[in-house]
Amino acid sequence: MSDDTQQPIIIKRIKKGGGGAHGGAWKIAYADFVTAMMAFFLMMWLLGSTAKGDLQGIADFFQNPLRVSLHGGSGSGDSSSVIQGGGEDLTRSLGQVKQGDIEGRSTINLDAAKGRQPESYEFDVAAAAAEREAEMRERGRLLDLKGKIEAIIEANSKLRTFKNQILIDVTSEGLRIQLVDEQNRPMFNSASSELQPYTRELLRAIGGALNDVPNRLSLSGHTDAAPFSGGDRGFSNWELSANRANASRRELILGGLDASKVMRVVGLADTIPLNRDDPFDQTNRRISIIVLNKRTEEAIRSDGGSLKVDSSGAMLTAPGAINGAEPAPLVAPRN
Repeated sequence: MSDDTQQPIIIKRIKKGGGGAHGGAWKIAYADFVTAMMAFFLMMWLLGSTAKGDLQGIADFFQNPLRVSLHGGSGSGDSSSVIQGGGEDLTRSLGQVKQGDIEGRSTINLDAAKGRQPESYEFDVAAAAAEREAEMRERGRLLDLKGKIEAIIEANSKLRTFKNQILIDVTSEGLRIQLVDEQNRPMFNSASSELQPYTRELLRAIGGALNDVPNRLSLSGHTDAAPFSGGDRGFSNWELSANRANASRRELILGGLDASKVMRVVGLADTIPLNRDDPFDQTNRRISIIVLNKRTEEAIRSDGGSLKVDSSGAMLTAPGAINGAEPAPLVAPRN
């Protein structure tokens, strides 16, 4: 092979080295960007936390900062503004006020106001605490009375047989004692306010125990939904329930109850059944004695202690007998 056909092969090798130092111009640009963003968010925060009136004052300042300097004021461009140097006083309706015309402004002693606030707050807290303590003591007395009545019934062999007809519980109004009918053991004679002998004995035993607390009493009579033949126009469940409540009041007094403790005697007919599912159930025929707590007693007294009497019912609000006509025969049998 000829030497002329052979060409040299040239291999070029380039050494890679580290780049040169970069410039610092980007740092300046980044710092400017961060500063601008910080200023932007600071401005947004100030605008969000500034009152509307203050914003208006700032806007007025930039619109005409030297407006007041030509008309007087406490300083160049100042008219008692939100900021020094200009803007309108938003508390003024018209015009500008010169410095010599500004009268002494009333000041508020914040320290004195702050000093009064805790005192009033402490008084309210103390009063609320005293009221809660009084309510707890009263509830304790009512629970003690509940236990005493239950003990009296348990100690008497005759009364013990009726304990299933005596319901005692504490409600929002006070201690409630309910005497309910049973199928073969009614508290009253049928369609009458005459009490059975065992009902008299039971009420007299309870009457003496009710003097152990200073609370006033409310008595209410209830019937079932069985109507009289004459309907509500004649002698009805309203009169019957009121007469039964009043007869119970008399037996409580005969048992030793202080008559002045009775605050209200009410006949409610069949409006508040004990058994809501069966308005004709015998347990709806009952007498309810409530030993009132102070709150309920004050509420009754503030209402004048009275309930309105209309053509549909008869209600008593003070001790006294109810004179009604003789009951007509019942449409439905009553135990």
